[in-house]
Amino acid sequence: MAIAARDDDVGADIRGHISATLSDVAREHGVRILYAAESGSRAWGFGSPDSDYDVRFIYAHQPAWYLGLAQRRDIIERALDDRLVDLAGWDVRKALGLLLKSNPTLYEWFVSPIVYADDGTFRNAARSIFVEHASPRALAAHYWSIARGQFHREIDGRTDVKLKKYFYVVRPLLSLLSVIETGAPPPMNIQPLVDAADIGEPLRAEIEALLQTKRVTPELGRGARIPTIDAWATDLLTRYAPERLNISDQPHRDGLAAAEDLFRQTIGLGNV
Repeated sequence: MAIAARDDDVGADIRGHISATLSDVAREHGVRILYAAESGSRAWGFGSPDSDYDVRFIYAHQPAWYLGLAQRRDIIERALDDRLVDLAGWDVRKALGLLLKSNPTLYEWFVSPIVYADDGTFRNAARSIFVEHASPRALAAHYWSIARGQFHREIDGRTDVKLKKYFYVVRPLLSLLSVIETGAPPPMNIQPLVDAADIGEPLRAEIEALLQTKRVTPELGRGARIPTIDAWATDLLTRYAPERLNISDQPHRDGLAAAEDLFRQTIGLGNV
């Protein structure tokens, strides 16, 4: 398992702990770790000093594991430990199946700015297939659904809110705008999304101020709702509801053959 070089503010000590935990998982389950990255608020660009480390990984079994008739568990999970590390991984066959369904969560793992392990092959190949295969409509609907759910559960109808919940509305809405504008999967980190969005300076200032506070505050706490963000979110959720979107639901090219080839190569059955 190749360990990724440090390219972020995750300290060497916690990186060592994550690496050791991934190695332990690999031994326990008899798998190879193909790729591991941060998937939570730290990678999204609004982590706090005490944020969890949400480590997500993709792994492969030996070829014989895939040849039986029995349905086997294709997820590995470990509960949050005392170093605030939460691990969850998908088997490579499950991951590639979700890739073919244009699952944006998987793509975000591939473009995470915080990488913990990389075999040097799988991530790059799978990311390329995803970009070519992904349905813009499926991506847009995913981000709209996340934003709508968070807004209605955590913000709408309340007088005061957990302020960090705004990020779970703002980031997917910015991602939605990016997909509509480009037809391509959006960046994972919130900062390039903010920088690229045509949202006006008052709204941009509110988001930037909230970001700066979140990055240095262990617990952002509760506060009054932010009318500028509320109005913007309500407008986008109405205007870009999936049934109103005039956006393609067709991928640039069919990725099935490429995904199957990558699967066979990854598990060691490349000539079958």
